[in-house]
Amino acid sequence: MAAIKYKRILVKISGEALMGQQDSGIDPLMIDKTASELLALSQAGVEVGVVVGGGNLLRGATLAGSGLDRVTADHMGMLATVMNALALQDGLLRQGANAVVMSGLLMPQVCEPYTQRDARRRIAAGEVIIFAAGTGSPYFTTDTGASLRAIEIQADLMIKATKVDGIYDKDPVRHADARRFVDLDYDQAIDQRLAVMDVAAMILCNDNALDLVVCDINQPGALLDLARGKSVGTRVTRKEAKP
Repeated sequence: MAAIKYKRILVKISGEALMGQQDSGIDPLMIDKTASELLALSQAGVEVGVVVGGGNLLRGATLAGSGLDRVTADHMGMLATVMNALALQDGLLRQGANAVVMSGLLMPQVCEPYTQRDARRRIAAGEVIIFAAGTGSPYFTTDTGASLRAIEIQADLMIKATKVDGIYDKDPVRHADARRFVDLDYDQAIDQRLAVMDVAAMILCNDNALDLVVCDINQPGALLDLARGKSVGTRVTRKEAKP
């Protein structure tokens, strides 16, 4: 069995990935499947952090675009991520994992408050930490929240697990000739306006030399393969400065 290359990994899971074949909401089968993939990582000796989006339930930006106050809309979006995090925690606990939800918004009756020190201590002890409510502040996406949490816990790699198998030069659903990238640097991703993450999230990763891999959450074993250093999806790295 291949050795683990990345000891600590932050997995960003899109809310849409938890819908399964539904139009919206949470698919219990998808929760169990995702929990199984995360548990396999943990059992292989990887220290696992998770950030889950909320787009399957509600998008704050969409509500704000419809006229709702932006801060209110973003707080509602954060609450959607908490619901997804609790569902994923339940799936992990039922499969025997030691999992906890830590929230950027204080809600002690529902989940634990996030602190960097506590998160590092507990992830090092083998707990799967699910980070909810983004950064805890409005005007920031869950992608930015994931980048921030990955840096704060000193992750070796960030994985963005979505419903597509990497980054394309155009929408692969609408364009049969879409080309998938194997490797990119953050400058290319930003300059070409590729649908990777928002610019703030990519700048955070670039400035802190944190590699990102975009892969398909529905590909069995993809997360564990990445932890072992195998080529999966699209890898985005910091461009090396020329001497």
